[in-house]
Amino acid sequence: MAEAVGPGGQVDLSEIYVALIGRLDRRGRLLWSMPKGHVENGEHQWATAEREVWEETGIKGEAFEELGVIDYWFVSEGVRIHKTVHHNLLRFVDGILNDEDPEVTEVTWVPMSELIEHLAYADERKLARIAYDRMPDLARKEADAGRATPR
Repeated sequence: MAEAVGPGGQVDLSEIYVALIGRLDRRGRLLWSMPKGHVENGEHQWATAEREVWEETGIKGEAFEELGVIDYWFVSEGVRIHKTVHHNLLRFVDGILNDEDPEVTEVTWVPMSELIEHLAYADERKLARIAYDRMPDLARKEADAGRATPR
């Protein structure tokens, strides 16, 4: 994020990338979403976020900020299921993007400036708008702290 901060503190959101996962729906359409998954017993939501991002994308990330919560229902094998998902922002630490998780069809890097239009679900687009609005301040904070993205 810090590398996106230019002279005078201007932030170029096209220089900040987000890892997304794609899954095929029942009609065979590829739908892009944020990585997410089940919280294990005794696991903190940031540990869950870090584990799930690694499992679904091959990227090791470090959670540093809560983004928001999505609460929804879906049907699986005729059973109605309630799910609450805590979304967090993670900074890249290491790894190579891959789609080795059998539940994931594809993974990709998307510039923050194009994130909202890629996401399939309205609730995730709302969270992406929040992240988009907060990212300039977060990027400047990273730059002020002397952080750099590992290469």
